Amino acid sequence: MTITTIFTILIILAGLYVLLTYNRLITLRNRVKEAWSDIEVQVKRRYDLIPNFVETVKGYASHEKNTLSDVIKARNIAMQNMGNISDKAQAENALSGTLKSLFALSENYPNLKANQNFLELQRELADTENKIQSSRRFYNSNVLAINTKLELFPSNIIGSAFGFRKHDLFKLDDTEQGAKKPVKVSFCLFCLL
Repeated sequence: MTITTIFTILIILAGLYVLLTYNRLITLRNRVKEAWSDIEVQVKRRYDLIPNFVETVKGYASHEKNTLSDVIKARNIAMQNMGNISDKAQAENALSGTLKSLFALSENYPNLKANQNFLELQRELADTENKIQSSRRFYNSNVLAINTKLELFPSNIIGSAFGFRKHDLFKLDDTEQGAKKPVKVSFCLFCLL
């Protein structure tokens, strides 16, 4: 083998490596987009369920206006938040916190807990919350995969040469302590009479 042949083979192998790495990065980026789309589908479902849930609760807990308005306010903020992943996560976590308060409110109203519409909506919302958590985990695992690939040598060189960027994980904001704490449930003795 001549030096020219060896050099040609090395150039072909390097080109093949660049091509394969580029294609892998494209695949990972598309998986992140797909995972983010899954989150958007589930939060849209939650946005659609919340008004029905609040209306059902209103009939039984009319003097709990603060809790109900907090839920609607958090829903509207989350729906309008089109910022970066961190801002979206913070808005979604705030909405989850207000929903926990709404679920806890049912403990004070036995008639509400027995209402079939309430139970069905509560089941739907709980199912949606579980799907959102699953979608977030799927998103984060795909973000981890592309971010790792973009940090490893030599794929980091190829990634930066073609303009690939790292993505933010969907996580709880450290300052959002309310989303980390369980909801306080208090029983109203007068409500049970």
